Amino acid sequence: MARKLTAWLSIGSTYSYLTAMRIKEVVKEEDINLSIIPISIRQIMKSMDNIPFPPSKKTKVNYMWRDIERRASLYKVPVPKVPAPYPLKEFDRANLVGIVMNDKGLYLDYFKCTYEEWFLNGNEAGSKQNLEVTLKKLGLDLQETIALADTMEERYIENTKKALDFGIFGVPSFSFSNEIFWGDDRLEDAIRLAPQK
Repeated sequence: MARKLTAWLSIGSTYSYLTAMRIKEVVKEEDINLSIIPISIRQIMKSMDNIPFPPSKKTKVNYMWRDIERRASLYKVPVPKVPAPYPLKEFDRANLVGIVMNDKGLYLDYFKCTYEEWFLNGNEAGSKQNLEVTLKKLGLDLQETIALADTMEERYIENTKKALDFGIFGVPSFSFSNEIFWGDDRLEDAIRLAPQK
């Protein structure tokens, strides 16, 4: 029987590029029943007074981009063009659309397409250019999707509060029971340790 795992995801996280490019295949291969909760990691970080990669920390920022390049090579996924535009101007819109996609069962496809367009082509997630390309690939209408996304604010706030209450402080994060695994490099740990049902 498939093991259950929850993914707490927020488009806007740089390391989530690595997760976006591989999670669908990984969970299929490992027979994982994945629940996705789209959240605002920006709001969580503000509540914790945490800015992970501010311009003032140039050495850390440079390390982050190089680390993502290295890990992309290790995973055999496309190496991104870095630095990608960051932080996102339309962060919330990218994640509100994510809630719509999750309802349609298309979140992981949206997640991957959005990050490809952002990290490989330089069009920020949530921007009109990114959404036009991404939604076209998914066979969805841009205006209809944005109109639906505009109705998701309350759920977005609820999801984020749920994440904060659960103990989520960064993304991507994965959980089962009360166990939290933070970071793309912890996905496999979460899968290995997830109990058989």
